[in-house]
Amino acid sequence: MTISDSLTVDQAVDRMRALREVLPAADGVAVFNRMYLTVTELVRDRLTAGYFEDPPAMAALDALFAGRYLRAVDAAAAGTRPPACWRPLFELRGHPGIHPLQFALAGMNAHIEHDLPLAVLDTCRALGRRPAELAADYRRINDLLAQVEDEVRDSLLPGPDELPLADPLLHVIGVWSIDRAREAAWASVLALWELRPAPFAYAAVSTALDGSVGMVCRALLTPLDGRTRAGRPPVAGSRPAG
Repeated sequence: MTISDSLTVDQAVDRMRALREVLPAADGVAVFNRMYLTVTELVRDRLTAGYFEDPPAMAALDALFAGRYLRAVDAAAAGTRPPACWRPLFELRGHPGIHPLQFALAGMNAHIEHDLPLAVLDTCRALGRRPAELAADYRRINDLLAQVEDEVRDSLLPGPDELPLADPLLHVIGVWSIDRAREAAWASVLALWELRPAPFAYAAVSTALDGSVGMVCRALLTPLDGRTRAGRPPVAGSRPAG
């Protein structure tokens, strides 16, 4: 992957805005897309605001990062299989027993724990940098992700009076933490960086990462019941997946 192979940040924003217009609001991919569009717009706005130490590198990282999600969208639209980490979200995107917050968190898990470390490595290779040179700005992007995650939880999670303590939703979403996801992603960056001289080991670890992240995403998307939550109708043309 090179910088010339990727979208620009503005092009990524345009693609996500276009998806927002055409996807049904209740579609699980649409739920994640709205959240991720907000993140990408925040990063874009800060590229020229003195927020990052190295704006060109962060522009490259943000574009390569977004490109991995958009290629998964394109693969699903073309009827081919997206990476394993994304398959649960695309397969279960219309399941009526899954709460919108589950879709948002599953998309974040796939994109942060799998796509983000690979995008960091893509950026390092393209720009001739080492991960340590991107670490400070990486943490700044993490701060933006955490900010948006808080907003998403507040907007999608019912109030405490509406959600009993024993509600399965609390247990499903309680197993995922954006802080742990970000720490795991950076650990993957460091591990894969050291494996560059061993391409077979690098490929094996990358494949295992894809699969393990996909398993967590599938757990996050455990249907809570057969009812439509929050008045959310099933998405036309979608189907549950086993």
